[in-house]
Amino acid sequence: MIEIKRMIAAAIADKIRMINENSGLDAAAVFEMLEYPPDTKMGDLALPCFKLSKSLRRSPVQIAETIAEGFELRGVAEASAVNGYLNIRISNDYLAEKILPEILEKKEKYGAPDLGEGKTVVLDYCSPNLAKPFHIGHLGTTVIGHSLKKLHEFAGYKCVGINYVGDWGTQFGKMMVAYKKWGDKKTVEEGGVDALVDLYVRINNAISDDPSLADEARAEFCKMEQGDEENLALWRWLVEKSLKANDETLKQLDVSFDSYKGESAYTELMPAQVQKLRDCNLLKIDDGASIVDLEKYGMPPCLILKRDGSSLYPTRDIAAAVDRMDMYNFEKCIYVTSNQQILHFQQWFKVVELMGYDWYDKLVHVPYGTVSLNGAKLATRTGNVVLLKDLFAAAIDKSRSIMEEKNPDLRGRDDIAEAVGVGAIVFYYLFNNRIKDINFNLEDALSFEGNTGPYVQYTYARTCSILEKVKESYGGKVVISCDEESALLKTLSQYEERVRNAIRDYEPSVIARFILDVAFAYNKFYHNCQILSAEDENVRGTRILLTEATKNVLGSAFSLICLKKTERI
Repeated sequence: MIEIKRMIAAAIADKIRMINENSGLDAAAVFEMLEYPPDTKMGDLALPCFKLSKSLRRSPVQIAETIAEGFELRGVAEASAVNGYLNIRISNDYLAEKILPEILEKKEKYGAPDLGEGKTVVLDYCSPNLAKPFHIGHLGTTVIGHSLKKLHEFAGYKCVGINYVGDWGTQFGKMMVAYKKWGDKKTVEEGGVDALVDLYVRINNAISDDPSLADEARAEFCKMEQGDEENLALWRWLVEKSLKANDETLKQLDVSFDSYKGESAYTELMPAQVQKLRDCNLLKIDDGASIVDLEKYGMPPCLILKRDGSSLYPTRDIAAAVDRMDMYNFEKCIYVTSNQQILHFQQWFKVVELMGYDWYDKLVHVPYGTVSLNGAKLATRTGNVVLLKDLFAAAIDKSRSIMEEKNPDLRGRDDIAEAVGVGAIVFYYLFNNRIKDINFNLEDALSFEGNTGPYVQYTYARTCSILEKVKESYGGKVVISCDEESALLKTLSQYEERVRNAIRDYEPSVIARFILDVAFAYNKFYHNCQILSAEDENVRGTRILLTEATKNVLGSAFSLICLKKTERI
């Protein structure tokens, strides 16, 4: 659709110059003004001419009528003026001769924009604090981050996915105290991350009753930073147990990383950045702590070092950013975290700018809303969490029971149940705008009807089932013979535009909603049009090709949002 939109924008710009050659409106400006009408009965594209009234000094109605009069362009079936809008309808011939062949030729590469050649994007996502459980609160950063990585790779960028694990910090001081007081190796070896969770919850509850334990935790972490080998050995063991548990969950999401360089990797690089802050006269002492004063920028001070000299998150983040620029020379470095950390990123991004690093504007924070389960807020400290592995297990069991009822003879049911169960959770999450808070409901997510993962995966399986029955390839004339065929092709043609918008806004929900649009369009076509049983050979062949095109685009789009393809359900 982008190509025809550009052609239409250029033709409209020519008409505008005839009205007023000094309007200053070129084809690029007109392209940005073109909209998709809320009702396709109005047309496929629309230009709201009230946006042109000031520059052209005419009413929107006059402008629309003037542009529509004598408007001719290959690929446009009709241009009409309605209440100040120029409505345009794309011709079926263009869809048949241009759009469908292009999808079939490029297959799952169709819709890939040429944006990132020679550019590197670093993405920091997932990044859980270790010695804590991998719970539903980590779902957002993981699937949003990996989707953004897939989107940028699709657009030609070289991407580096970093799982910047929280393997350093005061939480490990807490774990040291908890393990030394109540833990033992056998219990942790057998219980894994669940045993660590129990210790973490216990120490936080104990700190509430005895605040002096918090001082003990800080002291234990300070010993780690100073190289105490006993604490470091215990720390390495705790990290190993946590990473192993997290990797099992990531495999279910088919998420992997190019780097697992965690916070601990920057202990040796932080002093140089602290010294640079001193050299830039940015560092101040406040009640024994080292800070950067950001009052003139409307922010609280950014803490760099605690009173005991130990590091904080901003210190490590600055050192990590410098290291990543040195290593990758990134075009963008994207951080995907909850919206509760917006201020944290604003602060240290500003500090990086004040330090004189000219790439500060290549740092991008992508925040997302919080997750609750049936209205309950989640918190690791209190033990009120739902582990992702447990949520996935429940979704898989539910999917398996639905399949046993609907299709008892299904082969490979366990693998398909996992793909559908995990996919349902991912789609349910990514369908929403990322900044919105989500109240997770498993029953809604697993429905095979409506705006759900199972619905779109079932649609993909339907295309596969039809194509399996095709005995020979079709090489005849493409004939668009009904509205459902035309509507489906127009929906598929919007893929590249949706990908561009998703990258521009760092918004995977754009792709999830596009997938749903395609599924709705295809299922309407499927129910209203005979495909394999169509009597006319050209009609039958065209509808088979439409099914193949739908499969290609859905399969491609699925991969952009961590959704597995299911050839049967």
